[in-house]
Amino acid sequence: MKIAIIGYGKMGKEIEKIATERGHQIKFKFDVNNTKDFTVENLKKTDVVIEFTTPEAAYNNFLKCFEANVPVVSGTTGWLSNLEDIKNRCKNQKQTFFYASNFSLGVNIFFKLNQYLSKIMNQYPDYQVDITETHHIHKLDAPSGTAITLSDDIVKNIERKKTWTDKNATKDEILIKSIREGEIFGEHKINYESDIDVIEINHSLKNRKGLALGAVLAAEFTKNNKGFLTMNEFLNIGR
Repeated sequence: MKIAIIGYGKMGKEIEKIATERGHQIKFKFDVNNTKDFTVENLKKTDVVIEFTTPEAAYNNFLKCFEANVPVVSGTTGWLSNLEDIKNRCKNQKQTFFYASNFSLGVNIFFKLNQYLSKIMNQYPDYQVDITETHHIHKLDAPSGTAITLSDDIVKNIERKKTWTDKNATKDEILIKSIREGEIFGEHKINYESDIDVIEINHSLKNRKGLALGAVLAAEFTKNNKGFLTMNEFLNIGR
């Protein structure tokens, strides 16, 4: 495939390495240093775009890709206020968009574990739940998209929880604590605590390789699939 990468930071460079190893051609690498090359005409020369940028830039990047009718794979988080619009464009304009808050296979297994545990914990109101996510100091959004996904799944399954917050949580809210330090790739911990004990599940990334590989595999997946896609379709692990 001919791939364009939007966002050529550490993640973009890891994606380039893995995509090249898998026999793909990196047609363009768009970043703040060559914005003049980020045109509809150039996008039309590619088979798929992999986008890892910033919350502020992501949505407009998607629209330009849609204008070129090129599929988009994005791991950028923090732009989800426009999610329904992207889904509608996939439906009404026949666009293809693959979104994941986290492309790691292990994290997506962790999502399923979280869903299963939260269904059990719905029966035990003595336990209060909170989430702690830790990332490197360069991550711009907080809470992380992964933490929000985890929280949203808990809300779906625990009737006493209505939403999440990163402030002072009430009894019907899930507190998400965000920590930014060092060069940590990503850690997520879900904590259930009662007066007598604590139950914890957690996931920690060792490096960016799993994220980059997942993004490239998702790009390959879009070749034969259309519409709004997620890791659930790709991994066949329905929610």
